[in-house]
Amino acid sequence: MHGWSWLLGELGWTPFQEWPAGRSWRLGPTYLVLEESPALSGRNHDRLAPGLNHLAFHTGPPAAVDRLVEAAPAHGWTLLFPDRHPHAGGPNTYAAYLTNPQGYEIELTASPT
Repeated sequence: MHGWSWLLGELGWTPFQEWPAGRSWRLGPTYLVLEESPALSGRNHDRLAPGLNHLAFHTGPPAAVDRLVEAAPAHGWTLLFPDRHPHAGGPNTYAAYLTNPQGYEIELTASPT
C-alpha cells in the first residue's frame, strides 16, 4: 500500500483506520478502504475486466498534476498514455493517468482554469 499511502497523502487524505489486511483514509466525510481479502483470487487487478476501471481525483491546478506525475515513479506509479499526456482525456482536460504494479489506474485531474 506504499504507493497508495503516498498518493492519498499528497491529495490531502489522512489515515483513518488500519488492520492487518487493510487500511482506510479519510477526506472530509468520505473515506476510502483498501483491503486484501483472505479469499484472494489473484494478485493483480485487471482494469480492463468488468468492474472498477479507475479512480479519479481532483488535484487542484495543472502544476499539481505535473508535480504528482514527476514524483509518481518513485512511489511505484507509471504514467499511462504518455504520447497524449496531459490531454489523454480530451483536448479540454488536463489530467494524468497512472497505473501501479497491482494493475490499478488512477486519474489525476486538474481544476479548470
